[in-house]
Amino acid sequence: MISNEHQEHVSSARLTAPSALAVDPPKANDYNSFAEAYTAENESNLINAYYERPAMLALAGDVSGRRILDAGCGSGPLFGALRDRGAVVSGFDASAGMVELARRRLGDSADLQVADLGGPLPYSDDTFDDVVASLVLHYLEDWGPALAELRRVLKPGGRLIASVDHPFAINLMHRQAGREAEYDYFDTTNWTEEWTMGGQTALMSIWHRPLHAMIEAFTEAGFRITVISEPEPDPAARELFPEAIAAKRRFLCFLFFVLQAE
Repeated sequence: MISNEHQEHVSSARLTAPSALAVDPPKANDYNSFAEAYTAENESNLINAYYERPAMLALAGDVSGRRILDAGCGSGPLFGALRDRGAVVSGFDASAGMVELARRRLGDSADLQVADLGGPLPYSDDTFDDVVASLVLHYLEDWGPALAELRRVLKPGGRLIASVDHPFAINLMHRQAGREAEYDYFDTTNWTEEWTMGGQTALMSIWHRPLHAMIEAFTEAGFRITVISEPEPDPAARELFPEAIAAKRRFLCFLFFVLQAE
């Protein structure tokens, strides 16, 4: 990550100190309130469409015939891409608005449910060959219950493929904002931002955790790390975003894991 590149997946973003919030602040992470604006922003931008999703698909590899759970599926772009590659996909999201957009994209027959990643999931044990968790874990303070549920629904030897905010990038962002005293890299800390998309403003609450804490959470949940990736953007980004790619061909933004259920 360099400067504001981490937030190119929204039109604009502003760090918000807890003391600056109103007495009765808007609900944080309320994707229902801006589902359409968020979806429109992420359809074709650099960070999501030409960096994060291609990286997730590359890590998934050949998924033909594999049963995959899209955890925190949003409006369904990754679900759709995996299905187009021959996977049998189910998905859930905590936002009913996002699930409705996913249903419009994927059709009424798509296996979509409203469910919270932090709670019990509506799937049987040992159901899925893979779980993809795209930019969703960093909304949780405690990864333990979520990872335990994802491990439960995976078959033995199944994969969890996850992308999260890169902890080094988040630390750099706070340092550049002069907030290093409040946000030490080695602490697990909450921070908030105001995202503005399509004229709508939303309050986002996100949890930073250092790399060692991520690894401990994965291993304690019964996963073995097989891949840690810091990829380049999709080659098509060079033509679509020439100025950004010319300035920074590679950049810190998200961190990707492939984990095997033991």
